[in-house]
Amino acid sequence: MQDFWFYIKLGLDHVLDINAYDHILFSTALALPFTFKSWKNVVVLATIFTITHCASLAVSSYDLVVIDSGLIEFLIPVTIVMTAILNLLYVKSGSKGNNIWLHVLATAFFGLIHGFGFSNYFKMLMMEEDDILSPLLGFALGIEVSQVIIVLSILVVSLLVSSLTKAKHPDYVAILSVSIILLTIPMFIETFPFA
Repeated sequence: MQDFWFYIKLGLDHVLDINAYDHILFSTALALPFTFKSWKNVVVLATIFTITHCASLAVSSYDLVVIDSGLIEFLIPVTIVMTAILNLLYVKSGSKGNNIWLHVLATAFFGLIHGFGFSNYFKMLMMEEDDILSPLLGFALGIEVSQVIIVLSILVVSLLVSSLTKAKHPDYVAILSVSIILLTIPMFIETFPFA
């Protein structure tokens, strides 16, 4: 049971580590177009991300699928920027975030990419383990809890900002989405595989 808690903490640390802020940026971008009224949609998206993240982690850990880590490291900032661009398209179209199917597909795909990004480290940890299922479930639980913390925090902050400043939600989404894109540029430069 102690090992299970270790992997829960690993999942929490993986997402909430400020030095590895890619998950925080992605989760923030994911939650931005939604309001607190649609919090269930955001939690569903976070869960889809967790499931696909852990699915790619599992297939990679069993060496069923092997993808170049350099390419994956580059695709992670691509997923963040694409999510922010998706937000800008929602703002432009005047969508209220009610139709989440495009977000569901994008989130599932991006979860797969992020899972492959963590797979090398996870495989090193698994060298000591006889069973991969328990660590994977603990890690998944840690990821899920941390992502729900982030997305609900974003929804609360969005509610406070709109209440205190009377800012229109689409304007808030657009400004923060552009900010996320700008914050992601250093990751693009660091991981660009074609230099």
